[in-house]
Amino acid sequence: MQVVLNKDEDLVKAVKEGLEKTGGYCPCRIERTEENKCICKEFRDQINDPDFEGYCHCMLYYKSK
Repeated sequence: MQVVLNKDEDLVKAVKEGLEKTGGYCPCRIERTEENKCICKEFRDQINDPDFEGYCHCMLYYKSK
């Protein structure tokens, strides 16, 4: 298993700028809760799922099997 940044540098730059503006909260989410703080709970749960392979909600990170 490996978690890496998206290879799309423009997307990574845009998401990181969004994270700076929101104080570390996922810029793709409306609610500012601890569950939505990057790396969000949804993706942490997906990382722990041995069968999951794919991007986090905002596509900043990719988890491979």
